Amino acid sequence: MIYEQQPPPQQVRVMEMSRNKGGSRARARARRSPSREEEEVEVVDLSGMSLDSLPIPSLSLATVSNLDLSNNNLQSIPESLMARLLNVVALDVHSNQLESLPNSIGCLSKLKFLNVSGNLLQALPKTIENCRSLEELNANFNQITMLPDTIGFELVNLKKLSVNSNKLILLPQSVSHLTSLRVLDARLNCLRSLPEDMENLINLEVLNVSQNFQYLETLPYSIGLLISLVELDVSYNRIKCLPDSVGCLKKLQKLSVEGNPMVSPPMEVFEQSLQVVKEYLCEKMKAGDIPRKKKSWVGKLVKYATFNGKMITSGGGRRSGDWERDGFIMSEYRSIDGLASPRYVGMLSPGRLFSPHNMGILSPRRLFSPRTHCTK
Repeated sequence: MIYEQQPPPQQVRVMEMSRNKGGSRARARARRSPSREEEEVEVVDLSGMSLDSLPIPSLSLATVSNLDLSNNNLQSIPESLMARLLNVVALDVHSNQLESLPNSIGCLSKLKFLNVSGNLLQALPKTIENCRSLEELNANFNQITMLPDTIGFELVNLKKLSVNSNKLILLPQSVSHLTSLRVLDARLNCLRSLPEDMENLINLEVLNVSQNFQYLETLPYSIGLLISLVELDVSYNRIKCLPDSVGCLKKLQKLSVEGNPMVSPPMEVFEQSLQVVKEYLCEKMKAGDIPRKKKSWVGKLVKYATFNGKMITSGGGRRSGDWERDGFIMSEYRSIDGLASPRYVGMLSPGRLFSPHNMGILSPRRLFSPRTHCTK
């Protein structure tokens, strides 16, 4: 189980339902709330009874807060039964034969702890996104190939996500929006990559993506921006280089990289200490941040013959006074310095451009006359 909850010091009564010879025995504990005598909150334990199907309990499902159906032979859970667990906080169905979960699980708005590990699940229903109170989800040891695409947008209170020992190829990008997440366990899968925007996981303390073997070859740069990360396990993958940003993980206390063909940092650095690894990556990152000398824009102008070039003679098939540079042909021009001289500044003055004499030249009638558009 992924949770432990001790009953408070209040009146507890035990109810038993039994069937003789081959029957099953269900144990249920009902706790009476001291503040509201008329309201009962019950803990139902039906674990380890070799159940193939669920018996109809002799209590109202709407009052059940904890339901344990683990270690049985259940192949399905009825939609109607799940929909009636309106006040359930903890649901444990691990170690059964479940191939799917009912869509009505989305009705469990108060559910905080869900354990579905050790089943035959290939996917989680999309409606699980409606369980917005969910804090811990354990789906280890199944056959899950993908998680719902938008799971990270809805489960805003999720603190622990365990999906190890499945067949996951990738984690959806929305996982990077689980800002309350503290533990992410995705080891023993077939992960090819991790989400790029992992820096949004500001509360993540433990990240385990080990033993994805030949599939996981790189880590995103954003993994070094997980400001709360304490433990990072990337062992037994195909990773050759740690992102330089890992050197910025100030809270990191445990780093596991064995079983990788590591090149950077080299293994002799890992053999020293975690602090040496951080310093190595920090120095490498600083060296990589030295800006390259930018090419002058003047150089670009020179390259394309704005300031100089080769004169094409009149006998070369082009007009005399043309310039050629790197395949560009320009008409003869006056230098920028020349245009800025007092001689030409006067030519470009507003008073001269918009004088009555020149306004006639720029009139629409003259600009668009048939004679103006004729070619010689």
